[in-house]
Amino acid sequence: MLLLQNISLKRSNIEIFNDINLSLSKGKIISLKGKNGSGKTSLIKIMLNLLEPTFGTIYWKGKNIKKNLYSFYDQVTYVPDKTTSLKNLTVEENIKIWKKISLSDIGNSQITNILKTLKLENYIYKKVNSLSLGETKKLELLRLIIENRKFWILDEPFTNLDTESINIMEQTFDDHRKNDGCIFFSTHQRTEIGITDEIIL
Repeated sequence: MLLLQNISLKRSNIEIFNDINLSLSKGKIISLKGKNGSGKTSLIKIMLNLLEPTFGTIYWKGKNIKKNLYSFYDQVTYVPDKTTSLKNLTVEENIKIWKKISLSDIGNSQITNILKTLKLENYIYKKVNSLSLGETKKLELLRLIIENRKFWILDEPFTNLDTESINIMEQTFDDHRKNDGCIFFSTHQRTEIGITDEIIL
């Protein structure tokens, strides 16, 4: 689905990373590991066409991604390391916005069940700015289910999650992979996910 060829990035003549090659297709999970400042978020932004690489090309379904952006964005869910939730709105209001933007047909009963699994059901009417960092992270990750897209890109998805929530997300990742989904995520933590490939910056 997504192919990166010879991706390199320099800033002020300082090489951040060089000659990154990867192929992400159905059923694959690729983890990106590295210390803070190693360029993990920059590589993700390049994948998303939000940052220009110094050198290299990205292809989506066999075409240069710049000529195929509509198809790419229509099939990808990106969850950054910082919250995208509207902090002055409630959990319920944010969910409604995400459903509307993504034209999601997920039912309210399914949303309720997921909120219970994540132990967020008692926060449905609370504003996001009253949630803890872990609760906010779980709300962000709920977008993966709401948008129901095959390609997931996540920047540090396990940060601020407790052990139980990490286990839930690992199972969610594995289920997505088994349903022909593909996942690319950065992390500094050890996980039990069936990772296909690992890139270290």
